[in-house]
Amino acid sequence: LTGRFRASSDFGKGDFRSYDPRMNEENFEANLAIVEAVENLAAEKDVTPAQLALAWVLAQGDHLVPIPGTRKQARLEENAAAAGIDLSDSDLERLNALPAPKGDRYANMSTVNR
Repeated sequence: LTGRFRASSDFGKGDFRSYDPRMNEENFEANLAIVEAVENLAAEKDVTPAQLALAWVLAQGDHLVPIPGTRKQARLEENAAAAGIDLSDSDLERLNALPAPKGDRYANMSTVNR
């Protein structure tokens, strides 16, 4: 969701994402379109895509709690601020209408030739 990578070839040698089925060339472009849709709505709301994603999870109900990971205090504060983002019904409709990511979530590591 950060949009840091714009092509499957952007991963460094040995990067685990290069083995992820969702990140291979076949699926990357379709999944990047989802990232771009999230980026667009985040920009409209003047929040980061990560904040938007966390706000979406929080909007699903009290039975779900996102557990974001971070190494930096600034990101921790940014993540916490997601609780204050108000998503309208229209925002939720736009996010819920996005297609499911293409490709399996995890690679079968027993078949990966490292």
